[in-house]
Amino acid sequence: MKRILSIWLAVLIALFGLSAVSVPPATATTGRALPSWAKSASIYEVNIRSYTTAGTFKAFQTHLPRLKKLGVKVLWFMPIHPISTTNRNGSLGSPYAVNDYKAVNPDMGTDSDFKKLINAAHAAGFKVVLDWVANHTGWDNVWMASHRDWFTQVNGVIQPPNRDWLDVADLNYNNADMRAAMIDAMKYWVTDFNVDGFRCDYANGVPTSFWEEATTQLDAIKPMFMLAESEGAADELDSAFNGNYSWSLLSRLNSVANTSDPDASYLTNTLETFNYTYTNGSFPMTFITNHDQNSWNGTEYERLHGFVKRFSALYFTVPGMPLIYSGQEVGFNRRLQFFDKDAINWPKSSPMTAFYTKLISLKTKNSALWNGSAGGDLVQYDGTNAKVLTYTRQRGSSKVVVAINLGSSKAKTTIDTGTAFKGTYYDYTSGKKVKVTSSRMTLSVPASGFVIYSTAAVK
Repeated sequence: MKRILSIWLAVLIALFGLSAVSVPPATATTGRALPSWAKSASIYEVNIRSYTTAGTFKAFQTHLPRLKKLGVKVLWFMPIHPISTTNRNGSLGSPYAVNDYKAVNPDMGTDSDFKKLINAAHAAGFKVVLDWVANHTGWDNVWMASHRDWFTQVNGVIQPPNRDWLDVADLNYNNADMRAAMIDAMKYWVTDFNVDGFRCDYANGVPTSFWEEATTQLDAIKPMFMLAESEGAADELDSAFNGNYSWSLLSRLNSVANTSDPDASYLTNTLETFNYTYTNGSFPMTFITNHDQNSWNGTEYERLHGFVKRFSALYFTVPGMPLIYSGQEVGFNRRLQFFDKDAINWPKSSPMTAFYTKLISLKTKNSALWNGSAGGDLVQYDGTNAKVLTYTRQRGSSKVVVAINLGSSKAKTTIDTGTAFKGTYYDYTSGKKVKVTSSRMTLSVPASGFVIYSTAAVK
């Protein structure tokens, strides 16, 4: 029925000149099943080493009440394993140079400390996702001494994955024993620690067949949430992963923020890709910062300048699971050292906390913004003002209208949403009710600001 409606909408647009510029495809659900708890979830990346001066599980645990108030559902922990010392970068090394897949980094605490943290997180309503580095290990990984055939070799010499990652050794996925050991290690964290999923580092550096085999065995224990650090590997989203990274959106946002006079056309094509890239219930993780961006490419304030709030509103309302990185919710504006100890300075308060809390609440309360097939498709519009990007999402009676002003002056735009968007909304900023009585909707958008109307109120 939905495809028939989409076809008729396309016909109406052609006949009567309605202003919608994209017709979403029917939402299929043939991909990997999404755990019910992930449908409305936002994700939070935890950098344990930099989170506190102590850099421990116990020290982070004290932040759980604050993060619960923020409203995030999923806690993604960067690698918590011991870090190899051989060929180490910096004084502490990269968390992605794993020494032992079945151990915790003693600098962070003990097995018992991590179990207590996970139990506390679960008791508070969070789900826990563990960062998993399957493409490579550190050079003194416990497998290295007795299983050299588990690693990629050239003329008997174990190789790094590439010329830039010299602190890690590439794993050989042609070796069935290694693959079995890797899956066994992943299962260990599910059975013994009760983690709820994995964020899989450099996922497209590992055969999709491995991920399919791994998730089949993991799901037999309990349904997993699986996130791939990749983009463009369509087969990974068939049955191995629920979502991947939206690097293309991030790249475009970075570019637009550094363009002298951008308009809506700079973003429409990128947003349109969501409608045909994620058609089977899968979705991207959307973000404006993470550990790599912060450390290597600059903070969101360095890259996006005055667009941080506008583009935050965007990445929270387009299809995808939005990410908040450690410190982002308090406006932390410093690059963290990646290979050395460098703790976040947590302010007593920040206006950015209320800003992100409200965006998370908007997503949670409006099912049109939920993840994958639980949410609504994105439809863009040609408005009367080229400086204003406008789009809607709808899921049943849940409707959201978004207008983002890419200019520095107050702007007004009119869009034709058709009769489907007549009704009563709540203005995101003021909380006041707004009645839409016509198929043509006029939106007044503040300078360098945004407007969001939603059917569910947000406080």
